[in-house]
Amino acid sequence: MKGCIKERSPGHWAIILEQRDPSTGKRKRKWHSFKGTKRQAEVECARLVTAITGGTYQEPNKVTFGDFLSRWTDHIKSQVSPKSHERYAGIVNQNIKPLLGAVLITKLKPNQISEAYTKALSGGRKDDKEGGLAPRTVGHMHRVLKQALGQAVRWELIPRNPADAVDPPKVDWKPMQTYDLPQTAELIEAVRGTPIFIPALMAVLCGLRRGEICALRWRNVDLNAGQISVVESLEQTKAGLRFKSPKSGKGRTVALSETVVAELRAYRAQRAQEFLKLGIGLPDDALVIAHADGSIVQPIYVSQQWARLIAKTSLARLRFHDLRHAHATHLLANGVHPKVASERLGHSKVGITLDLYSHVIPGMQEDAAATVDAALKAAQNRSGSNPVAGRIGGTKAE
Repeated sequence: MKGCIKERSPGHWAIILEQRDPSTGKRKRKWHSFKGTKRQAEVECARLVTAITGGTYQEPNKVTFGDFLSRWTDHIKSQVSPKSHERYAGIVNQNIKPLLGAVLITKLKPNQISEAYTKALSGGRKDDKEGGLAPRTVGHMHRVLKQALGQAVRWELIPRNPADAVDPPKVDWKPMQTYDLPQTAELIEAVRGTPIFIPALMAVLCGLRRGEICALRWRNVDLNAGQISVVESLEQTKAGLRFKSPKSGKGRTVALSETVVAELRAYRAQRAQEFLKLGIGLPDDALVIAHADGSIVQPIYVSQQWARLIAKTSLARLRFHDLRHAHATHLLANGVHPKVASERLGHSKVGITLDLYSHVIPGMQEDAAATVDAALKAAQNRSGSNPVAGRIGGTKAE
């Protein structure tokens, strides 16, 4: 494999790559245009020779964006969780490829990406329903597309990322819908005695995620200390089920209220009786939430049971995951420090908690201002003076 450069005009070079066809022995040439200094052209020539020798070379003028996306989704498979990879592949195959897949990657321009977003918003649904995709969904498309094109730049398939020059559609902020405390009390009683009772209790009173609930084992439940250790999560993909670390990548300890401890004691005793009928004791590694035979309960099963039961009540038909949001809202609205709430929820940063539940912050600020004001007045009363009352607009009253 050989390569050389030839100057066509000042600053413009032809890179000529020579190789022999392994089947016929005939010499073949590949030509590349390059703009830059002679030294830069020599470096690029050496890179192309290495790429061809190593088997990673691709004809830049023949690679479509769809072909590149297929390669990219394979590339990131080892870098993300199976669930994340499944979501990325879904967005790529269902939303991006139909709009931009036929475009040569070297010809992809910002205006084409922008036009694709407009088309997706007006009629990009793939579920046989009329209408376009939601702005939030197109925002997901933008993030995936930008990440993929960033890799194309690093692989030197394109000189710059065209998605950097495109803004995703604006997503209107909507307040998070959750259950307040009276509604929470109502839903607990509504699901009592059903298979969804304990999962719902652990979501709305402990803030656990659905996968964390399905992966919890009795050895991680300390009812005497009133706490549980969240060390695993059950992930469900098209490939099947797998136990993995919690979403933040590390475990956490969650304190239990007296209500939860009492309900878990009663539930454990019930499960122990069921195992005794089978002639065995309740093992420590048994799953807390399991079918009668001890087999795994799939996360999707929890959501399905929840949807069926909540539909029979007068409560809003929220998702099972919204029970976790309700717990977070109850904590913050009742003065629990955001850092403590963040630790209970398993967020990697307290900023995530504050961003997600910003709708609770205004009330917290009012309470904080009132608390400081009351403390200031108490201090003034103890000192026998009230300097603030004697001033108007920051100056002494005349």
